[in-house]
Amino acid sequence: MALMYKERRVEAAARDVLFHLPQTSVVSGTRSGSRPELGGFAGFFDLKTSGYEDPILVCQTKGLGAKLQMAQACRRHTTLGQDLVALCVNALLPHGAEPLFFLSYFACGKLDAEVTETIQEGIAEACRSAGCAFLGQALSQLPGACSAGDSDLAGFVVGAVERGQVPLGLQRAEEGDVLLGLACPGIHGRGFGAVRKVLLVSSLRCSSPAPGTCGDTTLGEALLSPARLYSPALLPVLRSGHVKAFAPIAEEGLLGGISRVLPEHVGAVLDALSWKIPEIFCWLYKEGNLSAEEMAQTFPCGLGAVLVVQQDLAQHVLGAIRRREEAWLIGKVLAPCHTGSHIQVENLVEALQQSSPQGLLGDTTMEPRHQPRRRKVKVAVLVSGTGTTLPALIAYTREPGSCAQLVLVISNKSGVEELRNAARAGIPTRVIDHKLYGSRSEFDSTIDRVLEEFAVELVCLSGFMRVLSSPFLRKWKGKILNASPSLFPLIKDGNAPQEPPQSGFKVTGCTVHFVLEDSGARAVIHREPIPVRAEDTEQALAERVKEAECRAFPVALQLVASGAVSLGADGRTSWKQESQSLGLHGEKGDCTSSLVAPEPPEHGGE
Repeated sequence: MALMYKERRVEAAARDVLFHLPQTSVVSGTRSGSRPELGGFAGFFDLKTSGYEDPILVCQTKGLGAKLQMAQACRRHTTLGQDLVALCVNALLPHGAEPLFFLSYFACGKLDAEVTETIQEGIAEACRSAGCAFLGQALSQLPGACSAGDSDLAGFVVGAVERGQVPLGLQRAEEGDVLLGLACPGIHGRGFGAVRKVLLVSSLRCSSPAPGTCGDTTLGEALLSPARLYSPALLPVLRSGHVKAFAPIAEEGLLGGISRVLPEHVGAVLDALSWKIPEIFCWLYKEGNLSAEEMAQTFPCGLGAVLVVQQDLAQHVLGAIRRREEAWLIGKVLAPCHTGSHIQVENLVEALQQSSPQGLLGDTTMEPRHQPRRRKVKVAVLVSGTGTTLPALIAYTREPGSCAQLVLVISNKSGVEELRNAARAGIPTRVIDHKLYGSRSEFDSTIDRVLEEFAVELVCLSGFMRVLSSPFLRKWKGKILNASPSLFPLIKDGNAPQEPPQSGFKVTGCTVHFVLEDSGARAVIHREPIPVRAEDTEQALAERVKEAECRAFPVALQLVASGAVSLGADGRTSWKQESQSLGLHGEKGDCTSSLVAPEPPEHGGE
């Protein structure tokens, strides 16, 4: 009861602080709405003032996901409001709907009134630009469920379209039509998964000057460039009847976004030289060692929306859009090639080279096929049927920017789920039953031969229940990674002490480390802390630690596979000199749970 009372007092204080913040505009253009008194949870909108005779309401909700984590790491929240409103409002446009009103929800572990006010003001300003009412922001402070630096932000928009208006349809695109693309400089949605991996091994911080700039823009600002708000410019064009299909693609890769505006019976070809690719994508291409295909699958490469129009109307529509937005004719609709991809992007490498700052991609006259790409490190995973990290490792190695390739899964037990997971992913598997060998060294020698057969360079242990012999550990020193369910160093028997809820610790987590012959040695690669909640049972806490391991292991593998982290001659973790943190601050050798690598320790690491 005392805890409940304390939390309610905290929430009440948070609401009181927000109530006394400067009020953001609730009236925007011709859209007006009102909020109830403090303590209410409803916003009011008078539909009669919207000017519609027989409206159909269209709604959409969005969140910022990993981009919010990046903003927290960079301590930059000024663009989040426009990002959230733009993503929501742009999602109404394929239905020809005009935004009427907007609501937002912000959850945090600990209230920061300045951050909350900054986000609110950004949302209000974006709503004014979109011509819709901002009815307010709901706040939840969750000190028991979230750490102080964690937060989540979501938006909800309602728009309207007249009942008799014909909605845009995917089946209207046909061979001979052309594609128009609208500019969008930022990165959103799924692209931040690849950004995270690139940042782990980059020599730049969020505060570093962005590539190609004169120091007036930081890397963090370039990565956090907000989505463009297309509603004012595009709504008249979309309602003119001259557009066959439309889709916002800022949250998707180029290929996935374009496919949304095309029916299955046609394909498309795009010329990447026809639009401007922002320099941040050129930097990601080089720094992440990505292929042109990975770039097209992961990033929109400077485009935020795509329209399909009839060829003889293309210049007319393009001219109307260019009065408000930067746009280009980027490609055409074709009959699909049955032996190739549904969508093809031509000249992407050349376009990245032309858009890159001088010297970023080296010699721009070099043929793309002659550009060497860094080889991915070959990785094997040893399992026994009790581990939970294999699916996370499989997913990580398949993402663009990954420095590792999963080539083998070995189990000492047959029929376990990990073998089925590997088989479904197309990864070779081997069963080496320890019961068939007379000694531990004989069993380990067999594993060693199979690893050499597949040219394995790194080994990950995922719930592997066998103790590896000293000769095996000596041979693979600095090449075996394991995750332990504790933030504390390993003790002499090689096990990690777990912190039950009643132990009094306020934080627990997991540690990914090198496996050494001396089980008492400390060679930490990455720690993932999680808060201990008052209501946690041992089982619930153990499940959350397993989830933390699934987040931490891919991060650690990326650090080692990229060469940013290695095992030093003294048996301690060694960080490459240029491997840097990107703005997260914590104790030496620690890492928070979300976005980037920890600051390398000053004296070689733990």
